[in-house]
Amino acid sequence: MIKFGTSGWRAVIADEFTFANVRLVALAIARYLKEEALGDREVVAGYDTRFMSDLFARAAGAVLTREGIPVLYSTRDVPTPVISFTIINRQAAGAVNITASHNPPQYNGLKFSPASGAPAPPQVTRAIERKIQELQALGTELEPMDPVGDLWEEADLAPAYIQDLESKVDFSSLAASPQKVAYNALWGTGRGYVDRILQEAGWRVDVIHGEVNPLFGGRRPEPSAEEMPDFMDMVREGDYTLGLATDGDADRFGIVDKGGRFVTANHVLALVFKYLVEEKGLEGGVVRSVATTHLLDRLARHYGKPVYETPVGFKYVGEYILEDKVVMGGEESAGLSIKGHVPEKDGVIACLLVAEMVAKKGATVGELLEDLFSLVGPLYSRRINIPLTPQFKEELPKKLAAHPSEVAGLKVMEVITLDGTKLVLEDGSWLLFRPSGTEPLVRLYLEAQSQERLDILEEAGKRLLGI
Repeated sequence: MIKFGTSGWRAVIADEFTFANVRLVALAIARYLKEEALGDREVVAGYDTRFMSDLFARAAGAVLTREGIPVLYSTRDVPTPVISFTIINRQAAGAVNITASHNPPQYNGLKFSPASGAPAPPQVTRAIERKIQELQALGTELEPMDPVGDLWEEADLAPAYIQDLESKVDFSSLAASPQKVAYNALWGTGRGYVDRILQEAGWRVDVIHGEVNPLFGGRRPEPSAEEMPDFMDMVREGDYTLGLATDGDADRFGIVDKGGRFVTANHVLALVFKYLVEEKGLEGGVVRSVATTHLLDRLARHYGKPVYETPVGFKYVGEYILEDKVVMGGEESAGLSIKGHVPEKDGVIACLLVAEMVAKKGATVGELLEDLFSLVGPLYSRRINIPLTPQFKEELPKKLAAHPSEVAGLKVMEVITLDGTKLVLEDGSWLLFRPSGTEPLVRLYLEAQSQERLDILEEAGKRLLGI
């Protein structure tokens, strides 16, 4: 069964992710759009650098045109946030994006974004899934087809997006204080965006993994410490002020401080929120997923701003961006967007805002983090991925339902079941147990005032799971 998770449908190429299934999903999307009276508005078709993504996008777009829906097809692989911007900028009905983001190279995926530019909410993906099931029940199979010529347009989506960034990123501050930085494109769609913008501002930008390689060097194209040891070495050995990275579809960011130290996404989110409020004077609250740092809560209390907590998935966070309620929305999985920007994760603007912050403040990320800790106190976070065996998966609901009154010698003050099971302890530290929406894993999220306390919480969390 073709199912849409937190970020669309993902599957192994040539197993479930086939041209036949992509055409079937595209037909279901076309039927959905027509039912919503959106069949006369164009749909953006984009793709990442994965194996044959451009051809899968063309196949999906061809089906849409055969159903009478105009298609705007990107002339090159394109970041997910650029697709989101294009939907809004052109008042399109939505987009079909062939991407599996940071998943391993054997995966590909199809993500549908509606007219809002945000990730599709559950009611939309459920409606599309129902149409897929109806088509499958009828035995519907579509033969390969070419796009309908007069309904097919091709364009470079970069220029309009980059021009729009000038209203959100202070290009003059970048130009006034050029730095020597490294950029890791992770063989993905971010090349020609982060590096180009900084280079045009006079920065020296040395790029690693900027070529297209569908195998991603045999790794996951994820901007994490585990997947970027070579990049961290590069930043340290090259004496760069900063290291910037984006994932396969450039909706996630990775930041490496001077000296080669990886900075967690949670710390980056807190720094960017602080910078947006203090330096840019943006008004509004902050929204975060249930798995994201409470540093944002501490800063919000300091500034007298509201905090909104959502389930995991930027489709929930993006709603607050759309409603103009927040200065910033973020997820610990390295996704953020800001007031007035797209309601979608954007690794490009995240990298540029960090670069702007370092340039304008004249300090390293580590120094800025020390300033933040002196303001609201330190918090450190960790995420542990635990593989789900069939037996463990069957036992998991019962384990999560057993809420303890005490963990690691501290009282449980609050149990939050918004998404998974989150135990907030009396000292403000917390644990969250949550099955992954995209992989056969249960994720254990932790946050505490020190690394030593994190170690204690990790062991306590594993004991609660019986491992």
